[in-house]
Amino acid sequence: MDWRFILPNSIGIRGNSQIGRRTHITARMKLKIQISGPKVHDVGYRYFLMSLAMANRIRMFEAHNTESTVGEEVLVYVDGLEDAVKGFLDLVRSKRPARSVVSGVFSDGFEGEVMKIGEYAQFCSTVQLNKAIPLLLDIRDDMKEIKVDIKEVKVDLKEIKTDIKEIKIDITEIKTDLKEIKTDINELGGDISAVQKNTKATLNQIKGMREDIQPGYGMTFRQMQSDVQAIKERLGMQ
Repeated sequence: MDWRFILPNSIGIRGNSQIGRRTHITARMKLKIQISGPKVHDVGYRYFLMSLAMANRIRMFEAHNTESTVGEEVLVYVDGLEDAVKGFLDLVRSKRPARSVVSGVFSDGFEGEVMKIGEYAQFCSTVQLNKAIPLLLDIRDDMKEIKVDIKEVKVDLKEIKTDIKEIKIDITEIKTDLKEIKTDINELGGDISAVQKNTKATLNQIKGMREDIQPGYGMTFRQMQSDVQAIKERLGMQ
């Protein structure tokens, strides 16, 4: 524990008499806190701790992600008034960010220098920016690929539009052909009707011819029979 003293201004009374000075002594504390567990990285633990330190009016603070034989760790260094640091430690033991998995919290005295919390906030921004740069570069490359894909899609859309126009033309031609086919079918139907009428007329004529032929044929046959009989009689044949 690092003990320091803050001496406020002395209090005096006008006159020849003088009251002895009263001094208020305030202790400071430095701590190193070790937070370990299977999941204490990439869950916003350092920002969570920094907000706790600011809430306790601690002006000297820093936290770093590390690895150890037991797994992931977050090392925290704080320097401030004793009451504030103790209150901060109690919060660290009782609170933790969502999605974190903590197996232990350990604390010990620390004699080194601790970064100002404002400087640490800038440090964290730099670290996050370094993490973001590769992602931003990947996004930039992806955007380039997307632009190329969009150009190809536009070309495909133009080709599709052209194909649709050709299909429309083909459909129009098919409709025209169907109309012509319907016209031909109607004309063919008229021709068939005419043929049917002519066929009926021809059949009627044939029937009439049969009726005309049959009576004459019978008379001729009887005449022939009569002639044959006469010839037989002349010859003496019965």
